[in-house]
Amino acid sequence: MWPFGKNTAERVKDAINANSVLSPLGLAVQEQGGTVTVTGEVPRQSLVGLISAVAGGISGVRSVDTSGVTVTETQAAPAADENTGPVQMPDIVQESAGPATATPASTPTPAPAKSPAQTDLSDKLTEDNSRVAKAVLAALRGNGELADDPIDVLQSGKSVILRGVVDSDHEKRLAEQLARDVDGVAGVDSSGLRVAAGVKDLAKEKDEQTGDTVYTVKPGDSLSAIAQKYYGDAMEYKKIAHYNNISNPDLIQPGQRLRIPG
Repeated sequence: MWPFGKNTAERVKDAINANSVLSPLGLAVQEQGGTVTVTGEVPRQSLVGLISAVAGGISGVRSVDTSGVTVTETQAAPAADENTGPVQMPDIVQESAGPATATPASTPTPAPAKSPAQTDLSDKLTEDNSRVAKAVLAALRGNGELADDPIDVLQSGKSVILRGVVDSDHEKRLAEQLARDVDGVAGVDSSGLRVAAGVKDLAKEKDEQTGDTVYTVKPGDSLSAIAQKYYGDAMEYKKIAHYNNISNPDLIQPGQRLRIPG
């Protein structure tokens, strides 16, 4: 069950992959103690701010480090020197057995490329929209009923996408309304927001180093029952056992802390 089993870095990666501008860039994401570190290459400087804005909409992100992002943009080639004039290429003479008839090639006219200024403006608008997602997250975190629910906010144009889990249908409607009330939000997609009673207890404990969801075993628990709570599938107990180096799935102890894998 999303977002259970996904640590903060994985959810930031999901948000980056959901952004059409950033998705093709293959950026790497790591997280420790709430600080997300993004590394990789981007074609222009204006995308660095977009990375921070997108990551800022993810619950659990306290700061974003983009110092490992390299900008590969290059300056445009200089114009021809007006003193020397344009460089002329030598004519190429091809021997032919007879007169050649030139047939003009029919080539489609390419779409005009965006100027650097147009591209930067487009990136800035995308970044501004993504900052709206961060504002929506702040509104959700500031509400007493929703503060502890695992909800992430992604941007899609001028609309926001809510992902995560809430305790009730009431909380789902409340999240939608709070998102709509944020200035700049044109629409709210809550199809990725699920309802599961007791979600606050399941999501409240995190590993401070990795951001993994952590579950403390209670008397009477079994790995299959824990897997049912988090994934909706009891057979996923094998994944939990493997992730926590448990050789015998039948032997877990009350008080034992289990990390819930993706």
